[in-house]
Amino acid sequence: MKTVELHAFGISNLKVNEQTVPVPKLGEVLVKIEAVSLNYVDLLVVKGLLNPSLELPYIPVCDGAGIIESVSANITAFQPGDRVATTFIPDWISGKPTSQATNYSTRQGLGNVAGQLSKYKIFQVNQLIKIPYNLSVVEASTLPIAGLTAWNALKYGNLQAGDTVLLHGTGGVSIFALQFVKALGAKVIIRSSSNEKLERTQKLGADLTINYKTTPEWENIIRKYTDGKGVDIVVETVGGSNLQKSLNVLRMGGHISVVGLLDGFETNINTLALLHQQATIKGMEVGSTHDFAAMNHTIESYDIHPVIDKVFTFEQTQAAFEYLENGKHFGKVVIKLSDNHI
Repeated sequence: MKTVELHAFGISNLKVNEQTVPVPKLGEVLVKIEAVSLNYVDLLVVKGLLNPSLELPYIPVCDGAGIIESVSANITAFQPGDRVATTFIPDWISGKPTSQATNYSTRQGLGNVAGQLSKYKIFQVNQLIKIPYNLSVVEASTLPIAGLTAWNALKYGNLQAGDTVLLHGTGGVSIFALQFVKALGAKVIIRSSSNEKLERTQKLGADLTINYKTTPEWENIIRKYTDGKGVDIVVETVGGSNLQKSLNVLRMGGHISVVGLLDGFETNINTLALLHQQATIKGMEVGSTHDFAAMNHTIESYDIHPVIDKVFTFEQTQAAFEYLENGKHFGKVVIKLSDNHI
């Protein structure tokens, strides 16, 4: 079977290799991986910025989906032919996160556990979840991180119909959030530096679009649009210095879900503004398996389909990472491992 391995840090060091197809042991499931989707964290892994001590060669990419090929005799949760997606935090089944349940060492694609760029792979039961019936397997490959992060960012903000949500950029999390917000009857303000991408968000239902490069006074525009109150929820995908800007346009008592770090790992905010706004700023990572199931139910109920910007072949893995790194994407970037049309 074919795999893609990282032999040294850097996109150019992703190489296609051959390995034997593994055989599941007791308690294991063999999955034929049909597609994987890329996240910013995958780029950090490949470039050596997340785990510089990563033992190489290594099969990267956190998120994937496929078809169960075979299961060991004691498995009852899945059977051959089931369509499944991976879970990013497999030990966080339900409830509040704990340090034990969310341990990085259990996460696929981050270094300790192999990622999904492999045509066949062995999984434990808790590393998989059945996908929504209305999605193709390729579409479902986008759900584990981006979809679930967007879902919980809104859930933690207690999204209500009629609320106004601010989204930054048009990457996977923001576009998923846009789709969820509109399905649940709320309003969306979205910022981007591309007019073309903003036009595409309008087709998905965005209520107010702002080009932050050509409109530097965008904070005033948001205040005016919300009658001076500010937005109810911000999905903060940028982090860094952008967090203060999000706080500036938040209503009193509003909620900011911090889910990204595109602007770096450090931030400074005005504590007086935080106190005055009586704001909630919550850092969060993806979600539990039960959260994943709840999201899948909503996806089925509203027939939501992930927005996939571009699909690359297995042999085009380097090009897919370069495309992600250049920020050209709208929604998700996918690598298809199979020729099946599913």
